Amino acid sequence: MNTTAAAVTGAVAFVWLGMVLGISFLEAPLKFRAPGVTVPIGLGIGRLVFRALNAVEAVLAVAVVVAVVAGSAGVPVVACAVAAAVLLAVQLAVIRPPLNRRSDRVLAGEELPRSSGHLYYVACESLKVAALVGLGVSALVR
Repeated sequence: MNTTAAAVTGAVAFVWLGMVLGISFLEAPLKFRAPGVTVPIGLGIGRLVFRALNAVEAVLAVAVVVAVVAGSAGVPVVACAVAAAVLLAVQLAVIRPPLNRRSDRVLAGEELPRSSGHLYYVACESLKVAALVGLGVSALVR
């Protein structure tokens, strides 16, 4: 992989990683522990934050793909980039729609039991974290 593409791939991977860690593993669980934050308020905030995060993630995924293709990356870089992009696509196309429908119901006043959909989302986020660490490291280590 050429030096410029490797630097761009590593930088984008670690920015993406930082955003996922900061929002998914820090902000999201903490907001529900804040005084006065009800489930509907937390869901409303969460929907806005995750919509923004996912939009930025999509841009970062495109940037990674462009850098990986332009830089003639090796197998480890390509594998990690594909894994991160596929996990994001699964979250956006498969997991998020049912979670959005569920949060619509909760915001409408319906009381529902806990959702296993969140566990699938967290599992994908955890795998994506591993893929992004692998991507950043494999792009920058020669």
